[in-house]
Amino acid sequence: MPTDGGSERIFELQEEVQQLKEAVVSHAVVDQAIGMIVALGRVAPDQGWAVLKDVSQHTNTKLRNVAEMILIWGRTGTMPEEIRAELEDALDRYGPTQIPGAPPER
Repeated sequence: MPTDGGSERIFELQEEVQQLKEAVVSHAVVDQAIGMIVALGRVAPDQGWAVLKDVSQHTNTKLRNVAEMILIWGRTGTMPEEIRAELEDALDRYGPTQIPGAPPER
């Protein structure tokens, strides 16, 4: 039988496991959003991260929430106007980059 200390430790570990599960899901959402920014905005992955971070900071919206809105936009085509406008501005600042091997733009 666990003592009170043992029960408390089990509870702490269960909380920690839940936090780790949430962190893994959050990381996946952010990575997927960066992937969309990279593909659609024609920017490098590090620029995709910078775009996501800029949108978060300039709209005072949590990064994970911005990432979720970008994924929803990919599925539905809808995005809050403030996020859309800032995403366009950030992409203008960071991209597009030249695709390796592609002819120069005219």
